[in-house]
Amino acid sequence: MSELFKASEEVKTAVAEGKPVVALESTIISHGMPYPKNVETALEVEKIIRDKGAIPATTAIIGGTLTAGLSADEIEYLGKEGQKVTKVSRRDIPVICARKMDGASTVATTMVIAHMAGIRIFATGGIGGVHRGAEKTFDISADLEELAETPVNVICAGAKAILDLPLTLEYLETKGVTVLGYQTEELPAFYTRKSGLSVDYRVESPEELARLIDTKAKLGLRGGYLITNPIPEEYSMDPAVIQKAIDQAIDESREKGIKGKETTPFLLARVAEITGGDSLESNIKLVYNNAALAAETAVELSKL
Repeated sequence: MSELFKASEEVKTAVAEGKPVVALESTIISHGMPYPKNVETALEVEKIIRDKGAIPATTAIIGGTLTAGLSADEIEYLGKEGQKVTKVSRRDIPVICARKMDGASTVATTMVIAHMAGIRIFATGGIGGVHRGAEKTFDISADLEELAETPVNVICAGAKAILDLPLTLEYLETKGVTVLGYQTEELPAFYTRKSGLSVDYRVESPEELARLIDTKAKLGLRGGYLITNPIPEEYSMDPAVIQKAIDQAIDESREKGIKGKETTPFLLARVAEITGGDSLESNIKLVYNNAALAAETAVELSKL
């Protein structure tokens, strides 16, 4: 495994010494935002985590090697290359590694890399889930399977709003994944704070999150928590506006025959265009918010 996986010296040392570390994905860099906003956002997220007292570990596959802790140059490279870099979920990992290619890590792949590195907390924007119409297409993100199997705890603003949120919650329940709401009893809907759906448990503080994570690890149970953190009120979008944009983007994707791993990047980009960039700014702010909570939780976890 050593030639197929590496952690930066900073990340390796921090994990070995029990210091707080937060994993970050790279699909948001290469497929989630345009250049140079993607690079600026990625570097700012790392800064927020450092300012909160933790170590950031942005993940990707570089030259066929699973990597935890990218350099600023590597982040810049992924940002500039954009969608030329392969979007990698769990099923793609061995092929991309065998071919010594570069790959941007999805939520599922980031969880795999984080677990290999010994990192227990991961901050992202939103997870994948059950796509609308999945009762016919069976289009369900591998992120949900990974949450059920891999002991990495994901802090996000809920599943992406382009998805079928009720079915996503049902699937998570079936897989035994506990959905926590940070200072909320309602599942946040990515761009907005409310969905009308309930989380399993409300959690009030990073200290409580850390205790829950520590307890699950001590019990030896599989999988991680899904920790949902609502977008800050001042950046939350009008639900009617965002829903109209999502519906239009979904109709366009169906007309164009877009399927599989290309669906989410297309929908997010079109929603950003339809909303005049408002959804992109909301996306950025919720990522910052999640990074801060992840760092605070990692700091508390390092004390246990």
